[in-house]
Amino acid sequence: MSAIRFEPTKQYYATTSLVVGYALCSSFLAVINKFAITKFNYPGLLTALQYITSALGVWVLGKFGFLHHDPFKLDIANKFLPAAVVFYLAIFTNTNLLRHANVDTFIVFRSLTPLFVALADTIFRRQPCPSKLTFMSLLIILGGAVGYVATDSAFTLTAYSWAFAYLVTITTEMVYIKHMVMNLGLNTWGFVLYNNLLSLMMAPIFWVLTGEYNEVFAALVANGGNWFEPVAFTAVSLSCLFGLLISFFGFAARKVVSATAFTVTGVVNKFLTVMINVLIWDKHATAFGLVCLLFTLSGGVLYQQSVTGPPPHDSTASKQTGDASDNDDHEYNQDKKMPGKHASV
Repeated sequence: MSAIRFEPTKQYYATTSLVVGYALCSSFLAVINKFAITKFNYPGLLTALQYITSALGVWVLGKFGFLHHDPFKLDIANKFLPAAVVFYLAIFTNTNLLRHANVDTFIVFRSLTPLFVALADTIFRRQPCPSKLTFMSLLIILGGAVGYVATDSAFTLTAYSWAFAYLVTITTEMVYIKHMVMNLGLNTWGFVLYNNLLSLMMAPIFWVLTGEYNEVFAALVANGGNWFEPVAFTAVSLSCLFGLLISFFGFAARKVVSATAFTVTGVVNKFLTVMINVLIWDKHATAFGLVCLLFTLSGGVLYQQSVTGPPPHDSTASKQTGDASDNDDHEYNQDKKMPGKHASV
């Protein structure tokens, strides 16, 4: 009986560690990517370097026995390809949004995703409707972010076009990738390998479509083939490293929290990004906008409280001692019952 009671505690700390890891990587990666794009203004090439670092890192670490990943098979790749396309489009629109807009614009559209993800979860994945308190917390997050961005008038048609494209793709990605995690049967590192390798294969197509390859070749000619710049090299290297880390923590966190909770975690993570944005850039909101950010953060805390219940009794604990694959099938429905599912939101 003591072993059964210990299992939920282990799951609590494991879940918390994964979500905290994702939160830290997400917060720092946004800052690092913003800095990297400033010093290395080729978002398509930058993300491709992240993809190859993640895919190669998983393969090398697997060869040396530091981790285990599922082998790359064409039949599984074909099944995973639609999710990889959605993932690539989400990253593609995200980087171009950051390229053409400020962090404030990115935050307000990022904050809209929990509402759309919750709606998509209910309609397409037939999950229970959010409670009144949960829905209110999502509205607080949205209202705080809107109030923040309302103090900044630096909007352009190009930026808004990328923003709306990002909103559509990130909402689809959040729900569809969650479905793939639950049903494809790959382990965490297997998902990282498939996702990044397939995304890397798609990168040249978008280089041609966007014309970024012309900018790259022009820069090579202008610099006489010398691309090495210490600051840019450091920024790109850190971006690739955190890209690998967030791949692991992102997929692992998806397995233990709902799509909506995963999305809200990402929204609250942007609080740190905004703090740094205020310190290093001159284009940001006023003091009123910063107050609105507190409402966004408080909405995340309220959401945590709305989905976190009391510790499970023995009967609930005994259900957690079964096979992990069985738990995955009903994990979303247990989110409002299991402690620690949203501890880092």
